Amino acid sequence: MAKSAPPPPPPATVDPWGDRLPRRLGLWSAVAVLVGSTIGSGIFRTPAIIAARVPQPLPMLGVWVLGGGLALCGALTYAELAALFPRSGGVFVYIREGFGRLPAFLFGWTELVLIRASALGAIATPFAEYLLRSLGYDPQLPQYAGMVHYVAAAAIALTATLNYVGVRWSAIVLNLTTGAKYGALVLLVHFGAAAGGGTLSAGLFGLALVSVLWAYDGWGDLSFVGGEVRDPERNLPRALIAGTCAIIAIYLSVNAAYLYLLPIAQIAHSPLVAADAAQLLVGRLGVGIIAVVVMVATFSTLLGSMLTAPRIFFAMADDGLFFTSVARVHPRFHTPSVSIVLTAALGVAFVLARTFEQLADQFVVAIFPFYALAAAAVFVLRRRRPDLPRPVRVLGYPVVPLLFVLASLLILGNALREHPAATGLAFAGILVGIPVFFLWTRVAPRLP
Repeated sequence: MAKSAPPPPPPATVDPWGDRLPRRLGLWSAVAVLVGSTIGSGIFRTPAIIAARVPQPLPMLGVWVLGGGLALCGALTYAELAALFPRSGGVFVYIREGFGRLPAFLFGWTELVLIRASALGAIATPFAEYLLRSLGYDPQLPQYAGMVHYVAAAAIALTATLNYVGVRWSAIVLNLTTGAKYGALVLLVHFGAAAGGGTLSAGLFGLALVSVLWAYDGWGDLSFVGGEVRDPERNLPRALIAGTCAIIAIYLSVNAAYLYLLPIAQIAHSPLVAADAAQLLVGRLGVGIIAVVVMVATFSTLLGSMLTAPRIFFAMADDGLFFTSVARVHPRFHTPSVSIVLTAALGVAFVLARTFEQLADQFVVAIFPFYALAAAAVFVLRRRRPDLPRPVRVLGYPVVPLLFVLASLLILGNALREHPAATGLAFAGILVGIPVFFLWTRVAPRLP
């Protein structure tokens, strides 16, 4: 009797979000996305804000150390989640898997109405300031304030266009500009730290930490393009940890250089501190050189943010939590084209209406509740779904993710105490998403 044919193999598990965006990012490109999305306006613009809030050199450096430690705890935690769910959407996916659709929707809602537009505006503003300064216009003068907003809006539109026509071109530009700006910052690292004087309070230290976290933000952005990274179980965790460590090293070194070259009182009153430091070193030529470096750095970060952010709205739409057209993939360029246009439009609207400080602080206050929630998903998933394959496990579990969650909550509590109106308004914007979610779940099934 002839043997019957063996049964066909079971079908591969289908990703519920779809794997419709091609995986074109290798390890170096993934690191470049993380570093490129992080090193931008923060290291050039926030030292003045931090020095004003923490007017002593060692505590000022201490804020950068704490911020870097917190970012590393977050990256170590997200390494497990990224290897577990290597999909487009990142934080949205982690919250969705750990806590369900409502919290995930609130993250996407907050990204839509507060977070991403604030981030794009806060990145584009220093680009515009340094561009105008290199052209001979002082962006601090009232008559040129409007020009800053318009140039920043144009930069957002340009990076959106580059991402619209393909992730490969964006990755090439990110690879080149990330290496260039990291190398340029290394040139400032030879000068060590300095001493100074001033006063310090715990509340102001906490507010300074909020500004530092803006400079460090970007370590989580890589997770948003997890669905486009090759060999993601291997490359995503490596890129998260290596990229974050590289950022911590350069940030501490550059701030030490600032303190060596300039009195802390001058740093506190200098929004363009990198240009002032370069002018002290090599005169007017230094101002021109640093202006180019800052423009390259901020443009690279803007490009990286415009690459990663639309994937959040793409993942929401793919999950039925947003308009289905936002999940449309361009037939020629294979990019989430509608989501990119939406992200750019929101960024332009915010940058035309708000200052850098308003944009940066609002971003941190709005996003850190969700960073903490995504990190807490590690505990939930280990308890509820212990059978899931975990190519990477959090180093230092459970201490590392617990430290990240608790520190995030402390920072948010301090921000609410020091700036109750602005922080409360951001929290209110998040909570408004709850009735929007229930309205959407009732209306969406009837939409064509």
